Amino acid sequence: MIKIQEARILIMATDGFEQSELIVPRDELRRAGATVHVATPHGRDIRAWAKADWGETVPADCELVAVDPDDYDALVLPGGQMNPDLLRINSDAMALVRGFLARGKVVAAICHAPWLLVEADAVRGRRLTSYASIRKDVENAGGRWVDQAVVSDRGVVTSRAPDDLPAFIDMIVAEIEGWRERRPRRVPSAGYDRIVDASGRV
Repeated sequence: MIKIQEARILIMATDGFEQSELIVPRDELRRAGATVHVATPHGRDIRAWAKADWGETVPADCELVAVDPDDYDALVLPGGQMNPDLLRINSDAMALVRGFLARGKVVAAICHAPWLLVEADAVRGRRLTSYASIRKDVENAGGRWVDQAVVSDRGVVTSRAPDDLPAFIDMIVAEIEGWRERRPRRVPSAGYDRIVDASGRV
């Protein structure tokens, strides 16, 4: 159990990520005191997709192959259509996702990013959400899809879209701080109250 101020968080993305889904968690988690790094497949800066055109360029801190999951407490996966579609066919990216999952680290995916969880065979038997258009992908992979702002199940946090970012970030902090390891308690926030039990189920 650690405080968010002591946490080290990795955001993994490539070109075409949904702009707000990387920048908002990065900035808010840093503001909360966490150390946040951005990893890219090539170790170079990446460019966002913002609604209907290319957006901001985000600096990279490291290359995927240089990352050791043991150095981090959580992995955050932004969405967009292009970004997770490219990453799910990247063997280094998928090895990293599986590495975080295998170690029981917090893995948080928003919008289309649950595609990476599907590719890692990590949704089977889990309750989760995503952008509505990939609902069938999640269900076909054995996930129990729900239409909620944020869902946490055994350390995997998922959200639907940019409008859910406040709930998404709050739940990432809650998971990192070890709520799923304590006695059942409520995660309070309007519109996405959850009971988190000792296993992380909500």
